[in-house]
Amino acid sequence: MFTLEIGGKPIAITDAEEAQARDIFESDEFKQDLTAMTSEGAPLWDGQAPLTIRPATQQEVAAFEAPEFDIDDDEEDENDGDGVFVTFLVPVDHDHEEMSAIPPELQS
Repeated sequence: MFTLEIGGKPIAITDAEEAQARDIFESDEFKQDLTAMTSEGAPLWDGQAPLTIRPATQQEVAAFEAPEFDIDDDEEDENDGDGVFVTFLVPVDHDHEEMSAIPPELQS
């Protein structure tokens, strides 16, 4: 698992392998999402702060695997294990469901 830090602050974690994590976090679509999404009223990324991708800590992995992050538990299908997931480690102010956090070519 890999974590995206923005300006030294852990923002998101993915269960992707390193190369795929870099493809996701460094994609123009994901960066665009980061500038539009807010936490406590401020954009997650100002477009200037350094983005760092590093191995996730045990605490971040635990947050990623926490039961409250399980979405649609009752509606699991056989393909759920094939995708790559990104979880934000900071509270996000609004529902940004229509944003393209994972580029289409990387979605399973």
